Amino acid sequence: MKTKILYISILLLLFSIPVDAQCAMCRAVLESEEGQETAKGINNGIIYLMIIPYILIGAVGYFIYKNKKKSIGPER
Repeated sequence: MKTKILYISILLLLFSIPVDAQCAMCRAVLESEEGQETAKGINNGIIYLMIIPYILIGAVGYFIYKNKKKSIGPER
């Protein structure tokens, strides 16, 4: 069971789909620009801001898991 979860996790990490994370109003304003450099910068900023909470929640979950595992002790 653990190997199945590991394989699925690896597949999800390797095969990702690029997405645009703009709201409708930002997209409408930025599409009228010629170079599209500002739109790319805003997309990257939104993705960066979106990733930080997931990393923090993952770290907290990992430390809770480790502390619970340590308090239970080794299994016999």
